[in-house]
Amino acid sequence: MLVRFHGAAGEVTGSCHEVEANGHRLLLDCGMIQGSDEDERRNEDPFPFDVGDIDAVVLSHAHIDHSGRLPLLVKRGYRGPIWTEHATADLLKVMLEDSANLAQMDADRDNKYRRDGKSNHKPLFTKTDVAAVLRQVRGMDYEKPREILGGVTLTLRDAGHILGSASVELAADEPAGRRVLAFSGDLGPRGTPILRDPVPVPRADLVLLESTYGGREHRERQATLDEIRDVLEHAWADQGNVIIPAFAVGRSQELLYWFARQWDEWKMSRWKIFLDSPMAMRVVDVYGRHERLFDDDAQAVWNGRPHPFKMPNLQLTPEVAQSQAINNVRGGAIIIAGSGMCNGGRVRHHLRQNLGRKQSHVMFVGYQARGTLGRRLVDGAETVRIFGEDIRVNAVRHTVGGLSAHAGQSGLMDWYGAIEGRPPVVLVHGEDDAREALAKALDKKLGAEASLSRVGMQREV
Repeated sequence: MLVRFHGAAGEVTGSCHEVEANGHRLLLDCGMIQGSDEDERRNEDPFPFDVGDIDAVVLSHAHIDHSGRLPLLVKRGYRGPIWTEHATADLLKVMLEDSANLAQMDADRDNKYRRDGKSNHKPLFTKTDVAAVLRQVRGMDYEKPREILGGVTLTLRDAGHILGSASVELAADEPAGRRVLAFSGDLGPRGTPILRDPVPVPRADLVLLESTYGGREHRERQATLDEIRDVLEHAWADQGNVIIPAFAVGRSQELLYWFARQWDEWKMSRWKIFLDSPMAMRVVDVYGRHERLFDDDAQAVWNGRPHPFKMPNLQLTPEVAQSQAINNVRGGAIIIAGSGMCNGGRVRHHLRQNLGRKQSHVMFVGYQARGTLGRRLVDGAETVRIFGEDIRVNAVRHTVGGLSAHAGQSGLMDWYGAIEGRPPVVLVHGEDDAREALAKALDKKLGAEASLSRVGMQREV
């Protein structure tokens, strides 16, 4: 059994690992690289393996940095199954169709403004390519092993990251004996609203462990809630709007959950709340179909009043004209819009309208990758360029880290530490400073043999 590392090796996005097992080849994830324009151009590159040699794909969850190159994989000849949890299968349709729409809009815009007058820019993939992917998806339940290839058994366990997210256990009956590879996928913190806590793999010979926040801890949840309350109070006193760039899967729904749960304490009835993300609205429907995956607290909130997705002052704005009308609201609005890193979607329009106003507040509630507009704002840029216009940033900026969908260092170590025998671990899905910090902590506190993945590196299981 052998693993080759093709993505998320020294960076957070682009998750892709190739596994040889019992004479077969499969992929763990096939994610899109996100960040700067230069980073994203790498998505067009040929895959570093022969697509025709791949027998199966295992998808840990629906986020684009784990799933976004699947349409390219299929477009370039992959015809095998794509195994994933049922809720992820539903979310994948939403995520990939939205990504295809954005790619088409970007291509149309580039062609419109080409100085040479030639309209030859094509999207990375289309909705037709997405439809081909969805025909190859095979849904699975957590905790139910399945032989997906001859002598190769797959078991998925709840990773607590987003709805349907999974940690992966691959067991292969090799000539020298049974070998087990564990891939954490993206792990959520314990106690994340709505979701159940991550479930560790019982035993493994090698572990691939994510390390997005391997070098830090998140704030206590109550401190985070207090911070959100204070941001809202400050913005209300300033008579401004609150712009929240939020990922359509997970973060948007979690925010609505907290608004409903803290309805009285935070005086939420005084606000106009906009969910200005067509994709997030579709995700809300998926959540409704998979309430069986919710934790007990979420079940109680969903059965109470107000329902997180049916608050009396919540406005869903699927149409472009409805989104544009929000520009007329100069104060007292909470606007949740995608994309979460501000590199696309409707949030850029709201930032364009609000960044220059001292009364406005922007609250970042998720990871901002290097090279993104969100990262530049978080890092304190005084001016930013949006739609060809230089905008001075006068709005108040807040970074609320405690809502992260990724476990902090102690959560990652707790998940790994529950695996029998503390096998060797390779750190993926993290920038080098975070991975190095986690490797040192694993060695010092758990005596684990930890190494950092590099693109093109291979490792025996």
